[in-house]
Amino acid sequence: QVQLVESGGGLVQAGGSLRLSCVASGSTFSINAMGWYRQAPGKQRELVAVIRSSGATNYADSVKGRFTISRDNDKNTVYLQMKSLKPEDAAVYYCNEFRGYCTTYGCSARVHELDYWGQGTQVSVSS
Repeated sequence: QVQLVESGGGLVQAGGSLRLSCVASGSTFSINAMGWYRQAPGKQRELVAVIRSSGATNYADSVKGRFTISRDNDKNTVYLQMKSLKPEDAAVYYCNEFRGYCTTYGCSARVHELDYWGQGTQVSVSS
C-alpha cells in the first residue's frame, strides 16, 4: 500500500515562501516520476510540477520561475520550494506519482488513474 505524507504548509503573506515535503513509502519511489498537485475550493485538482527519476522537471505556467520541485531518492522524499507566493496559490497541496505526458506546451496528468492520495497540506496566502 502506497503511503504519502505531505507537510510544510501554512499561512503566509503574499510574496512569502514555503517549502513542502512529501514522504512516500510502499512504492518504487526512485523509478517513478513524481508530481505536486493542488486543489483549491470548488476547483479541480491540477498538476503543479513534475520531476522524473532523472531529475528533469516541468512546471505549470502559473508557477514557472517561482516554484522548484526536487527529490531525494535516499529519503523517498519530494520537495516543493515555493517563492513569491500569490493569493491564487492558496490550495491543498498533494504529492503523488505522475502519470501522463509532457510536451513543450505543458504536461497532462492522468489524475483519474491515481487511486490513493495523502491528506495533503494546506497552503494559505494572505494579500
